[in-house]
Amino acid sequence: MSDSKNGDDKTTGAAEFDAAKLQELIQRLGAQVVEDTPKNKLEREVEAEKTAVHDFWYTQPVPKSSDVVKKDAPVHPPLPPEKIPQEPYALPDGMVWCTVDIEDDTQLQELHELLLNNYVEDPDATFRFNYPLELLRWVMLPPGFNKSWHVGVRSSESGELIGFISGVPFDIMVRDRTMSMAEINLLCLHKKLRSQRLAPLLIKEVTRRVHLVGIFQAIYTSGRLLPKPVATCRYFHRSLQPRKLVDIGFSAPLDKQQLTRLAATMRLPQETATKGLRLMRKGDVGQVRKLLNRFLKTRYELVPSYTSDAQVAHWLLPREKVLWSYVVEDNDRPGKITDFFSFFSLPSQALKAGSRKKTAGKKTASGLQKKPGNDTLYAAYTYYYATTTGSDVSLTAEEESSCDGAKKKKTLLKEKQDELIKGRLVELFGDALVLAKNAGFDVFNCLDMMDNALFSKELKFGRGDGFLRYYFYNYMARDTASAKVGFVML
Repeated sequence: MSDSKNGDDKTTGAAEFDAAKLQELIQRLGAQVVEDTPKNKLEREVEAEKTAVHDFWYTQPVPKSSDVVKKDAPVHPPLPPEKIPQEPYALPDGMVWCTVDIEDDTQLQELHELLLNNYVEDPDATFRFNYPLELLRWVMLPPGFNKSWHVGVRSSESGELIGFISGVPFDIMVRDRTMSMAEINLLCLHKKLRSQRLAPLLIKEVTRRVHLVGIFQAIYTSGRLLPKPVATCRYFHRSLQPRKLVDIGFSAPLDKQQLTRLAATMRLPQETATKGLRLMRKGDVGQVRKLLNRFLKTRYELVPSYTSDAQVAHWLLPREKVLWSYVVEDNDRPGKITDFFSFFSLPSQALKAGSRKKTAGKKTASGLQKKPGNDTLYAAYTYYYATTTGSDVSLTAEEESSCDGAKKKKTLLKEKQDELIKGRLVELFGDALVLAKNAGFDVFNCLDMMDNALFSKELKFGRGDGFLRYYFYNYMARDTASAKVGFVML
């Protein structure tokens, strides 16, 4: 994208712009246009849930919204084979089950079109995720994937794909317990079928197929409040192209003067600053696996467990137009990796384009052409990261003597470690923003999970209006703070 679209204007007076007003504008730029604040929205949803009736979910092995979970444990033990249905559940007349072959380009294109026209929208129906084919292959074809978990529903008359749900295997660590789970994703039905209560059938069918291979727990996410989330995370957004975000309707309107000053303030360097930073390579996989597993398990309570280099190679090596992964080599020890970070691309399609300005003929740094009527929002999302910074931190003799117990020592040690990690993450994700902007992205998104809160404010992320809830199937888990969630759902 051209520099004139990203805040490189030579605007005078930006330094004198009132700091409080600037922060307000950043928040407005980060949030999509909504009628109430994220806090009010969350409170309203929680209040509504108190009287909600969930006919389907109350028949499933999940906690009720009113349940207080005090101990982590499965709801029921593994089912014996004779209690697992061997045949698919019955569908309404005119529909048939199918397995969508993600390795077949024609069937993958069918899935792409189903999702593009019918998948997740924001509450105001202004944007919908647009999953590229390369991203779908990445998400659904990891090592050990099971074809039968790519569950589709077709019209028996036309053969059209009208419904879908997917599962992929993952080893998930919840506090001190590691379990084989299915990550359930991409539940989608054609709009015309949403009143026929087919979603429960899709969920039951993929559950049946997962049970057949001896897995009885699952993890899934939703923007909706269902019974009962183990964690609730809020979206944050960092503008890379302020004018584009306003023009396309992603951000709240700003007048010309506000936008010009804000764009100047949000300006980023042209190049990265971290010494030793480079793209991740195949030869880095072993080191990255050890670094990431150690970092995740010592910092968070809900994390993936990467047990093989093949898993890391699939999920973390760079993929063109899909995944950007970087490592930092120690300058004093060539080949020794000290840090890792990554982000992925998930564009969204604007659904209400009539009132927006159009941008035409502009080309991004990655060669993406801005054509008349192009209403695609190019969004980068924070993925996994890890650092060795703070791993060897210790208390001074004076700090030790000031602590009157082991608990206080542990707290002080964590505070010192967090401060060191914060400084490093600000450096690393400052570079990530530069790389994302140079790759042609409009916005950089993250959730307030992991240690994202340590860098989001300093790097001028604004609070969004969206929330993502994490759920378990057949596993009761105590409430988990968003900052303790270390598993990223795509």
